[in-house]
Amino acid sequence: MHRIDDLTRLAGLLVDSSDTVMQRWRAQVRELPSARDLDVPALNDHIPVLLSELAEMLRAHCDQTIPAVLRNSSSTSHGLQRVQDAFDIEEVVAEYNVLRGCIHDLADEHGVQLQGRPFHVINRVFDHAIGLAVQTFATQRALEVRQRREEYLAFVAHDLRTPLNAIALVGRVLEKAVAAPSDSSGGDGGRTGKMLKALRRNVEHLEKLVGTVLEENTRLQTEVGVQLERREFDLWPFVEVLVHDLHPVAGTGSTRLVNAIPEDLVVYADADFLMRIFQNLIANAIRYTPRGEITIGASMLPDGCVECVVCDDGAGIPAEMIDKVFDKGESDPLATAGTGLGLTIVKTFAEAHGGTVTVQSEEGKGTTFRFTLPNREAAARAAVG
Repeated sequence: MHRIDDLTRLAGLLVDSSDTVMQRWRAQVRELPSARDLDVPALNDHIPVLLSELAEMLRAHCDQTIPAVLRNSSSTSHGLQRVQDAFDIEEVVAEYNVLRGCIHDLADEHGVQLQGRPFHVINRVFDHAIGLAVQTFATQRALEVRQRREEYLAFVAHDLRTPLNAIALVGRVLEKAVAAPSDSSGGDGGRTGKMLKALRRNVEHLEKLVGTVLEENTRLQTEVGVQLERREFDLWPFVEVLVHDLHPVAGTGSTRLVNAIPEDLVVYADADFLMRIFQNLIANAIRYTPRGEITIGASMLPDGCVECVVCDDGAGIPAEMIDKVFDKGESDPLATAGTGLGLTIVKTFAEAHGGTVTVQSEEGKGTTFRFTLPNREAAARAAVG
């Protein structure tokens, strides 16, 4: 009977002194590195709910249902929250043990003996709560690590497509160039042709491998934490290099690439990510402009930011597809290849710079993509905000 009274008394103490317990708990948990800068609501999170759950179990005078009661308890949500708060797993365990210690101190101060059944109930509650929180925390962290790895692989695989396409087209052009009647004699031209054919077969094999990687990652989220390394640089020579590199992909003259960037225009951007934006937009334009002209332009906006434009006079985009072109997994249903990641990458990297990207198109008349790049001052204001 005495132990039952202890259970009831402790339940009442947890209800009446919950604010005191939480205050003491916060003072100690603040010593954890990840908890120092959290505000009180974020630090508390689901801990007050756990105290209420513990009090109810103590009042029920029964510990047999603890696992069942805690199965859908606050501890699961708490583990997920602590992933967002950047806790490590040791800190998650520590904050529960700190709370356990605070309850023991409260019991000692009020003459409640935490021996026998009361001790057993409290420890079972905390052991199960820690187990649930840690399991949820570890599972979420593992999923995030796996997702980041797969997202990175998808981006890299997609970026490989542009140089592979260039190599393949150059190989085809050279293969045709060396094709001559003298090839049948088995001279140098014949050997060169065989080597070029071998090159083309291997490039096609690499393209298939890259396509497989992309297909396996089309359902991944692309809201990745992009770390930019921005600097100021001239845009005209930057685009001129891209035009030169992509000229073979354009079909050796059947599609004309025009660099209309003002020679004195300076942008503030991450050069690697900006290159990927232009590569994907230009490659996309080449794909739907087999014979025509693609213009890459840019201008300074009144607010000091730069607007970049990639415009083609190709096939255009069907009206029903306009609102979906930046969605992951969306691609031309009539195309034989492609997973729709290219324009998703464009949107992700443009927004990572603090800019926006838009598209205007009309079937049979062409397509214009525009994206903005904030200047240094605008980027600094966004970072502070």
